[in-house]
Amino acid sequence: QVQLVESGGGLVQPGGSLRLSCAASGSIFSINAMGWYRQAPGKERELVATITSRGSTNDAESVKGRFTISRDNAKNTMYLQMNSLIPEDTAVYYCNVQGRSLERPHGYNYWGQGTQVTVSS
Repeated sequence: QVQLVESGGGLVQPGGSLRLSCAASGSIFSINAMGWYRQAPGKERELVATITSRGSTNDAESVKGRFTISRDNAKNTMYLQMNSLIPEDTAVYYCNVQGRSLERPHGYNYWGQGTQVTVSS
């Protein structure tokens, strides 16, 4: 069984910052890539940023220059540093892990439970 634990969400004023974390544990033994997605009410889930095991990153145009994705391979943990937050960033943020586990040794996409980020005055 694979567990993804997300934390760091909350309420912040425009211009503020938050740092999200996602820790993978359990039967997973290899992580190829990790990413953050978000979903606002009434909208489809969309990509925020991804990072490979080599450290290569890809950010959505809407967050470039404001968000920074990173990972600690030794800890199986991914982070999203969010600066200069705007109301449009309000959404549930989901951790995604592309990895291999005892149950799925050929690879699988795992999802966290989501953490709410609200940017409001």
